[in-house]
Formats: sequence, structure tokens, C-alpha cells
Amino acid sequence: MRKINVGIIGTGFSAVSHIEALRRLPQVQIVAIASSSQEKAREKAKQFGIPKAYGDYDALIQDPEVEVVHNCTRNYLHFPINKAVLEAGKHLLSEKPLAINSEQSDELNELAKKSPVISAVCFNYRHYPLVAEAKEILARECSRVHLVYGGYVQDWLLYDTDYNWRLDPLQNGASRAIADIGSHWCDTVQYVLGKKITEVFADLKTVHPIRRKSKHQASTFASSNEKERENIYIDTEDCGSVLIHFEDGTHGVFTVSQVSAGRKNRLYFEIAADTATIAWDQEDPNRLWVGKRDEPNREIVRDPSILSPQAAALSHYPGGHQEGWPDGLKNLFLEFYATVSERKAGKTESGHFSFATIEDGHQLMKLVDAILESHRLQKWVSIS
Repeated sequence: MRKINVGIIGTGFSAVSHIEALRRLPQVQIVAIASSSQEKAREKAKQFGIPKAYGDYDALIQDPEVEVVHNCTRNYLHFPINKAVLEAGKHLLSEKPLAINSEQSDELNELAKKSPVISAVCFNYRHYPLVAEAKEILARECSRVHLVYGGYVQDWLLYDTDYNWRLDPLQNGASRAIADIGSHWCDTVQYVLGKKITEVFADLKTVHPIRRKSKHQASTFASSNEKERENIYIDTEDCGSVLIHFEDGTHGVFTVSQVSAGRKNRLYFEIAADTATIAWDQEDPNRLWVGKRDEPNREIVRDPSILSPQAAALSHYPGGHQEGWPDGLKNLFLEFYATVSERKAGKTESGHFSFATIEDGHQLMKLVDAILESHRLQKWVSIS
């Protein structure tokens, strides 16, 4: 079967992660990469053995050989590139957030509804085997959820000398911690519950109103020991907590932080239901805790021989052979490209995808906007 030709726009952390995950899929081949300059594109193309390098994204989108585009650029470029890809009639996999605000994402959502292509947003945490198992246990063993709590905490912006492009609202958007990592938590929990968040009450905080930026800007998750710096005023959130209501009346709360020392990439949730509490932690992704009132608690390990069929399908190695972040990304791509292959073969898909759609991405942008408005007004805000 002929391979699907893929183009990557971007050359940073996300782009490299996408390239490495795609290399593990037998049905695709990366034929082009684009960057903000021809030099950077050539450098990455040489590094990864990619045939074509473009110094602007439009040239890659218009390349007739490219069938699918992965948008791995900075946030402010997500909207124009996603729009151009959809208008060009090419399949799209966009990094999150889908756009800078919900007005932009609404336009993309309308385009996607009319487009014949497959499009998705890279919310990868829903593609871990034990996240899928949590979803199955909740549906199979529980009839009512009482409370959801958890968060997403990191430490890469702990010091006032930490700085990169994500702290610039013109490049990243009006929200930072909520849009960048809080959206991942919300998407994961909404997926596990099968319920949308409908109302929020937010309390956000900027820990460092002034940061001392290095003359040589560091990449995401990098640090700099440079002494020569300039003061930059910050008005996006470093941390915060959000009370939430789901569409069925379930209550919840989550905390985000990029200033929590020692926490590198901890997305965690607990779902307290009528017969069990289910807990999962991304930094220990191969274990799922199930708490009970009148019987012993149990811990489920990632072993395809004992998982539900839905979760086992996302587990590619035997129990004890640990899988993690790169494997969740691979699982997302496997489903996305299976769906693209079905569309190319003229088959009719079910329309029920595990991957996040453009519509899901738009709902999350509305959620981010509502959280910012709630913090500003200090009151409950509904997601329209």
C-alpha cells in the first residue's frame, strides 16, 4: 500500500516529537519540512533525512506531494496555518491550542465542518493505555461521579530568570499556564468522563510580574546562566486554580502551575464516583489506582493481557516493558492515520474518534476564554 506523504511545519520541540513518533508508523513518510527560514529548514531536513526543506509554510502547503500537514509552530501561527491547510484541502494535525482565541477557532471549526479532510488537535494524554482503562472502568463499574480533582504542574518557569517565547502574549496568547497545560488536563478529564465542562470560576496568579530575560532567548524547557539580561513585564498566569461544573452537574477543581519546584510534567486526576475513586498520574503512567470503601484498593498495571480491549489496543509491549509520553503520541498518530487511510480508500468512518477533533479544540478555546473572563470578573462564567 502506498505510503501517506506528510509535511511538518516547525522545527522546535513539538516538531521533533512529531517526527520521531511518525517514524514509528509504517504507513507514512515525511517528505517535507518548513521553518521560518530556509537555513533552519535545511538544517532539520538534513538532521532527519527529509527530502524537501521550505523557508515558508505556504510553499509546503502548496506542495502537491504533501497530503497531510502537521502544524508544530508557535501558537500565534496556529490559526493562519490551520486555515490555509483546510482551505488547501489537505489533512491536518495541529498542535494545541487550536488558535489564539475562540473567535479564530470558531472560524476553523466552521471550515472543518465543510471540509472533506480529516483534521485533529494534538491532545495526546487521552491516548495512554491506562487513561483508556480509567474511562472503561468508570463506564463499567460506576453510575455517578461525585467529584473530579487534580492538576497539571511543572517547574520550568520557577525562577524570574526563566524566559522563552511562551511568556510573550503576542506569540502565545492571552493565557499561558491555562492554555498550554490546563487545556490538556481539561481535555483528558472530559474524555474520560464523556462530559464537557460548562461553567468555571477561576483564580489565577502571576508569580513573577517582571522576569529578567536573557539576551539569547532559551528554547522551551531550557535554562540560561547568562548574566546580561533585560526586564520584561509579564501579565500571563504562572499558576492558578479553577472550580468547574460539568454538563451533568458533577463538580470539580484543578490547579495548574509552571512554578512548582520538582514537578517536571505532572498531569494527574482523581475521579471520585459512587463505587470507586480512580486516580492516574502522567509521571507514573503505567499504574492506575482504584480506591474502594468496603474492599481492598487495587492497582492496575499496564499489561495488555489484563486490560480492557480498548486499553490493550494502545499498549504495544508486554507488562513490565514500560511505555510513556512518546507512546501516547504514537497512539494518537496511529488512529489519525488509520482514519486518513479509510477516507483515502473511500470508506465511511464512524465519526466517533478517540483523537481530539477541531470541534474539541474549539470547545477548549471557549473554555480558556471563559476562565480568563472568570478571573477578570471574579465570578462564575458559563461556556457558551
